[in-house]
Amino acid sequence: QVQLVESGGGLVQAGGSLRVSCAASGRIDSRYAIGWFRQAPGREREFVAGISWSDDAEYYRDSVKGRFTVSRDSAKNTVHLQMTSLKPVDTAVYSCAAGPLLDVVGGEGKGLRYWGQGTQVTVSS
Repeated sequence: QVQLVESGGGLVQAGGSLRVSCAASGRIDSRYAIGWFRQAPGREREFVAGISWSDDAEYYRDSVKGRFTVSRDSAKNTVHLQMTSLKPVDTAVYSCAAGPLLDVVGGEGKGLRYWGQGTQVTVSS
């Protein structure tokens, strides 16, 4: 059983930075990835970034490339999402999820079994 607990998030002005973190407990399969997803009101959930548990390969949606960085602290079993140059369109509830790499990267996270509780990120203009 895997448990994920997010922390961080909050309110920031456009152009600012925030970091959200996802602490994982339990056994993470080496074929898994940890992904960050976000959902804004009235919109579908979307993949934001992900990192492979086996080799730390990083994956990003195009709109956040160059602004967001996903990283893993293997000693603490924690995945961070550092967000810079934030824009109002980045406002959403951000959630982390764990699952097979191909199920995590690029989709809406459908079928993923393990999810955190979500954390609100609000970017004011």
